[in-house]
Amino acid sequence: MRRAVGSYVFDARSGRLGVVMGHEGPYVQLRPYGGGREWDADPAELRTATPAERLRAATAYANARSRGEVP
Repeated sequence: MRRAVGSYVFDARSGRLGVVMGHEGPYVQLRPYGGGREWDADPAELRTATPAERLRAATAYANARSRGEVP
């Protein structure tokens, strides 16, 4: 299943939530919520992120910003 660019997915292999940035060969390129370094993921290891997972990622990002850890 080809994931749409901009969709939120959970990468079971890395245990991280990511935003689909593109497709390169057999891999899906993901970026952490709020930005950061992209990583390549196996499409077979991805599933659509739940609303709770998206909220958790957004909250973690907002907290990091309030502590000055994220520009």
